[in-house]
Amino acid sequence: MSTPFRELEVASLAAMTTDERARFDAALEEEEARRAMAEMVYQARTAAGLSQAALADRVGSKQSVISAIENGSQQPTLSTLRRIARAVDRQLTIELASADRPARPGASDHCP
Repeated sequence: MSTPFRELEVASLAAMTTDERARFDAALEEEEARRAMAEMVYQARTAAGLSQAALADRVGSKQSVISAIENGSQQPTLSTLRRIARAVDRQLTIELASADRPARPGASDHCP
C-alpha cells in the first residue's frame, strides 16, 4: 500500500523545526521565482513566434542557453533579460511589490 504524496508532504513539513521551515520556505520562494522567470521568457518567445535558436541568434547567445533559461536550470543575468526583451520587442519591467500584497496582475508573465 502506498502513501499519498500530500500526506507525506504534510508530515514532513510538520516535522521541521522553525529554522528548517524558514530555510525550506526561502528555497521554495526562490524556486517559484525561477520558474516564473522561465515561464515569462518562454511565453514572450513563443508569442513572438520565435524558436529557441532564432531567439538565441537575436540575443547573441546559444540555443542551449535559451533552453536552460526556459527550463529553469539557468538564471539569466539582467543584461541577458534586457537583450531577450528587446529581441521579442518587449520592454523589461522589474517591480518590487509590497510583501503584503501580490505583484501587479500579469507582472510576472509579460514585459510591457
